[in-house]
Amino acid sequence: MANDKNTENIDLEKESAAVENGTEEKGRPQDAPEEPAARPQAPGEESAQEKPSGGAPDPLLGELESLKNTLAAQEEKYLRLAAEYDNFRKRSQKEKDGIYNDARADVMAAFLPVYDNLERALKQQTCDDAYAKGVEMTMKGLTDIMAKLGIELIPAQDQPFDPTLHNAVMHIDDENLGEGIIADVFQQGFKLGDKVIRFAMVKVAN
Repeated sequence: MANDKNTENIDLEKESAAVENGTEEKGRPQDAPEEPAARPQAPGEESAQEKPSGGAPDPLLGELESLKNTLAAQEEKYLRLAAEYDNFRKRSQKEKDGIYNDARADVMAAFLPVYDNLERALKQQTCDDAYAKGVEMTMKGLTDIMAKLGIELIPAQDQPFDPTLHNAVMHIDDENLGEGIIADVFQQGFKLGDKVIRFAMVKVAN
């Protein structure tokens, strides 16, 4: 009977050890399964999350393109307007200068008879020195004003005849003068720039 008790005690000890081992295995946390490593992304390959859904266009890109077109149109409009204004300014300045020159020429043309009278007075012989001096001073004052206004005397005496500057009212035969040379000036001519105020009245040698 002692052997039976020993045997029973040994069986109880084995069962207790088996129970403890089973409980320990059940309480031990099992290792989580390892996740497979992610495959390296090839160059140029986009992830599914980065791809636009359905291939719809980006509204921001469309708005940006529209703003670019609007800006280009406004810039072209501004450049065209600036060019038109510059042309208008130049045209207005040219017209203004033309009106001013015409006014100066008309005023000077009205004073030319005074010049002619003073010129004839200077050619007259006189014993009155004060009178001669006064005429000279008056002529000098008039010619100074003409110079300030840009009025120029047209060269004529001993010059080749120019139909755009001279008015030939007489012709003479003179062997001492070449053909077409002005022999005498009856009336002085004047010009303002390229505008002739009065043609010089001359006598031309044949």
